[in-house]
Amino acid sequence: MLITVLVLSGTLLGATAIAGLLMLYQIRQTSDVINSTKAIFAADAGMEWRLYKFFKADGQTCKDCPNGAACPQPAFSNSASFQSTCSEQLSSTTQSVTLRSNGNAFKNNRAFELSFTRQVSAP
Repeated sequence: MLITVLVLSGTLLGATAIAGLLMLYQIRQTSDVINSTKAIFAADAGMEWRLYKFFKADGQTCKDCPNGAACPQPAFSNSASFQSTCSEQLSSTTQSVTLRSNGNAFKNNRAFELSFTRQVSAP
């Protein structure tokens, strides 16, 4: 009888410890919502900036600033930042473009990627 009580109490203690540890990890993960949101908005701003550069400023090419470092980028006052890249593949009839934006704030990283293909008219 005593052994049964010890085994049951040990099992309950072990299950409680594991559940508490898992809850602690969840609390740590969700406590940084602010920086996660900053990273999401930075990635979104990077994608909008890259789309603007691609469609308006660069004449629909990635050649001028493929990694975004050579071109002036928006700066944030909330310590967030982004890296934006553009890659394209040209064939005789199509142009395939992939735009990627990585936003980061403190230790949180979020990314967006957009890929599209369009027909290229002959010159």
